[in-house]
Amino acid sequence: MTNRPEPQPRSRTQPQPRPQPQPPARTATAPAAGVDALIEAVLAGEHGPLPSDLVATSVFWIHHGTRLAGGDTTYLNQYVLVRLGDSFGGCAFEAGEIGPEVCRDSSGAPLDVLLREAPRPLRIAALDAYLAHRFPHRDAGAETVTLPAGTPEVRARARDAAIAGLLDIGPGAEVGLIGVVNPLVAAIRERGGEPLPCDFNLRATQWGDPVTTDMHEVLERADAVVATGMTLSNGSFDTVLERCRTRGIPLVVYAQSGSAVARAFLGAGVTALSAEPFPFSQFSADPTTLYRYRTAGPA
Repeated sequence: MTNRPEPQPRSRTQPQPRPQPQPPARTATAPAAGVDALIEAVLAGEHGPLPSDLVATSVFWIHHGTRLAGGDTTYLNQYVLVRLGDSFGGCAFEAGEIGPEVCRDSSGAPLDVLLREAPRPLRIAALDAYLAHRFPHRDAGAETVTLPAGTPEVRARARDAAIAGLLDIGPGAEVGLIGVVNPLVAAIRERGGEPLPCDFNLRATQWGDPVTTDMHEVLERADAVVATGMTLSNGSFDTVLERCRTRGIPLVVYAQSGSAVARAFLGAGVTALSAEPFPFSQFSADPTTLYRYRTAGPA
């Protein structure tokens, strides 16, 4: 999974108010299966206009690195973005998975072609753009959180606080963290939980906690799961979703990648979502908005 810029651990904060926005309206119910079933439903016109009638206005390829103040790690991220009218869809990908020529080859392509034939991260970005175009986060009844202007450290801490505020656990709860974000490890512990970190690229947290690559072991042990949108890119989202559904445990998703895609599963496995559509917090020093969703009851 792709490393992301991380703030330093923050001190304990008081629990945030918990409004209960309704999940966004949809033209069809959330799919019973996974992401591929959602793509097929979109291609069939079950969620709005046929993608064959739409064009990907622009495709972006972004590669950037970040070294936060006081840190000794350079975090590297790669994103592919699709613009569809007034909306953007985005998805992170592993280094070397997609080259910059994708901008030349895919800009102006019919959206259904991208959904059917593109590499998976680009398919997710196209799907994200479609769903965000149909129901923008700004109009979907989500709770808005404004990340303040400031340095990367200030903005990352605010983002972490918003994500961690979606996690409701009791003392001693084991929380699977699929895609390790160090401040969330600290936030889980602040709330009395025991993190179970899992990542394909990291071997230890910044405090030396071992990080496993065995996602299945974590999903079987966890009392709740927090997963990154990068799971949409690498194809592990469906596995995480199915195990949380089957075991009846909460699943919180924090997503820059595929934020509107993850939203489609609210109430059907996903219990809470922190959605951060493009422009992502690390690309701006000005205030930006993320959107928090919670289900009204068990998924």
